[in-house]
Amino acid sequence: MDTEAQQQNDAERDRSSGPFGQMWRGWSRSARLCAVAASLLSALLLVSAFVVQPFLIPSASMAPTLEVGDRILVNKLAYRIGNSPARGDVVVFDGRGSFMAEEGTGGNPVTGLLREAGAAVGLVRPSETDYVKRVIGVGGDRVRCCDKRGRIEVNGVPLDERYLYGGDDPSAVPFDIEVPQGRLWVMGDHRSDSSDSRDHLGDAGGGTVPVERVIGRADAIAWPTDRWAAVRGGGGGAHE
Repeated sequence: MDTEAQQQNDAERDRSSGPFGQMWRGWSRSARLCAVAASLLSALLLVSAFVVQPFLIPSASMAPTLEVGDRILVNKLAYRIGNSPARGDVVVFDGRGSFMAEEGTGGNPVTGLLREAGAAVGLVRPSETDYVKRVIGVGGDRVRCCDKRGRIEVNGVPLDERYLYGGDDPSAVPFDIEVPQGRLWVMGDHRSDSSDSRDHLGDAGGGTVPVERVIGRADAIAWPTDRWAAVRGGGGGAHE
């Protein structure tokens, strides 16, 4: 008479002898490793597509906050549940239609797919249509440069921009713009080495970026390990 333990073991053997179990046992060790790796990569790509995406910093436009080669974690859920980008947030966005032509860069579709997969796990440079900048003004704000002390003003209040690259002025380009609703005025922290909203004043949208083009908020530096840190927003940064 079978004991309860024997019956459980028999049931487990029956399950392992099913079609999938037989197929798995028939694979070589290398094939099994490839299958596990593919499953892990698929799970990572899903997380990257919908939750958190690693993003490789390709330029010095956000120094010293973000340095070339940093891998940051972009929170794709930050603005999905009734929240919107705030002044001071560091965001990654798709620049098509604002910072570049809507049709994008084109090119070989296979190469593009491989690049997207590599960018999704932070191994290669991001798409040429993706940018990382700091939000200076949101819809309804009046942003201008500069006051008598050379500071950028938002709604008449000067910004205390302690995140700026050492030696940089807030802007060498004068501007005065009211940000349309649903759009953002964005700038790099390394103002003398950043192509940002100032460079697109004459384009559609006056240099502003549609909120719906924001991919997510940069929340942390994940690599290299000696730069582990949260990416701090400017908190609006408006002070007298």
